[in-house]
Amino acid sequence: MSTAMYLAYDFPLLSTFWAMLWFFLWILWFILLFRIIVDIFRDDALSGWAKAGWLVFVVVLPFLGVFVYVIARGKNMGRREIAQAREQQEAFDSYVRETAGGRPSSADELTKLSRLKESGHITEEEFQRAKALIFTDYGPAGARKEAAA
Repeated sequence: MSTAMYLAYDFPLLSTFWAMLWFFLWILWFILLFRIIVDIFRDDALSGWAKAGWLVFVVVLPFLGVFVYVIARGKNMGRREIAQAREQQEAFDSYVRETAGGRPSSADELTKLSRLKESGHITEEEFQRAKALIFTDYGPAGARKEAAA
């Protein structure tokens, strides 16, 4: 009694699934390989020779090199990536702060004016005139809008 053995390729849908699985595993492998290569260059703790050694190991023996790298140094890969993301965010934030000019808002200017009035450095008339300038956008807060236009 001989029974026929059916393989995945005997069914068209299963063969498509099998081909897609291998294709996505192949893509995932290359993503992992490139992430490890980028991590090798990103790590400042490694010397030049150590970077070259890891790179040769990963390129010449990719499967073994990647697995050994993930086991030996994989724990800190995420930490290095997070540190780089924080540095980029801080650089972007400082750029935005410098570009925006950091001018005080109208509320900040009114607070300063009221402190000056309370301390006696300006009179009530000067306070009202400066407050009117702030509210009509002709003062320092309004200069922002005119400069942007």
